[in-house]
Amino acid sequence: MLALVMLINRSGSMVLPFLGVYMTAHLHFSIENSGVILSFFGIGSVLGSWFGGMITDKIGEYRVQSLSLLLSVPLFCLIPLFKTEVGLAGIILAQSIVSETFRPANSVAITKYAKPENITRAFSLNRMAINLGFSIGPALGGILSAISYEFLFFSNALAALLAGLMYIWFFGKRNKLAVRKAKKVKEAVFIKKENSPYRDTKFLIYCFFCMLFSICFFQLFSTLTIFYKDTAHLSQQSIGYILGYSGFLIVLLEMAFVQIAEKYFKLAFTMLLGTFLCGFSYAMMAFDYSMITLVVSMTILCIGEIWTLPFMSTITALRSGENNKGAYMGLNGISFSIAFIITPYAGTLIAEKFGFTVLWLGTGTLATIIAVALYFIVPWMLKDKAGGQEL
Repeated sequence: MLALVMLINRSGSMVLPFLGVYMTAHLHFSIENSGVILSFFGIGSVLGSWFGGMITDKIGEYRVQSLSLLLSVPLFCLIPLFKTEVGLAGIILAQSIVSETFRPANSVAITKYAKPENITRAFSLNRMAINLGFSIGPALGGILSAISYEFLFFSNALAALLAGLMYIWFFGKRNKLAVRKAKKVKEAVFIKKENSPYRDTKFLIYCFFCMLFSICFFQLFSTLTIFYKDTAHLSQQSIGYILGYSGFLIVLLEMAFVQIAEKYFKLAFTMLLGTFLCGFSYAMMAFDYSMITLVVSMTILCIGEIWTLPFMSTITALRSGENNKGAYMGLNGISFSIAFIITPYAGTLIAEKFGFTVLWLGTGTLATIIAVALYFIVPWMLKDKAGGQEL
């Protein structure tokens, strides 16, 4: 049911991939200014991840997820009313703070309902829902944006509303029972106070490299769509289709590829391979951007993503304690959110000043360095905490 709620919510996730195109083609902002505005989504993500992780440990993941979904609805509807750069940056910041509080709470819910031996596959199932929604959303978004960009924002609002209502309907009664049970346990057992992730040096180093990886990977949501439009000369419908293809491919491959990695690869090698493939997928576009190359590049990016992102969440869950999972998930979420600040601005700036060839080669080089670093950091950080997964 958590995955189903995520599927409904993400089926409306057609706004973010098209924000760059919306600002440059519809509002006629410059590429550089569009990158600055997109960075406000990242600032909101940082604040939302921090706040969401903090309040999840205090009031529980049920309330945080419910409030985040329902409060997102009016904010999505307000976005088309803001036509200036300052106004659009402000509303995107507010919407991002509210929507991103959902992420750490959702991750805690997954660790709560999944069996310990299935935790990576549980994260993968949730990511499958995200990507199935992401295959539906942008494909539909490409069609709707050709008619009117306003449809994108209202569709996202409708999806958030449906997801919120379904979540409350299914988990409301279950949450009350869980709260009562937790109170009884708390009365009977002394709860050990656990360290803050912000004082966990090894985890902070790990999060730093997660942030660097995200800077490379999140070109997908900002500069890549601009590259498709301005350099590869794809139509908005074609951009929607290729992004939809990526989500559909992950839905088909993720569970099988995750099982292959769990069965045959060490955790550190999985991270090495996945991160390298993501970087390679961008680097190959420096040499050719025919449709065949773009499809192959997106295919490689999807495989790299499968062997990286769900395992990053698993590593975070393994490093955390029983009573501070929200804070750990929130901090790891912040590392991704900081990338949302840096990536749009840095990516668009490099593309405008030096060209996309330099951007893609730089992304590939940086991802290779990160891959090697994670190969050594993961076993150093986890040591004997990996459970059934080899380090």
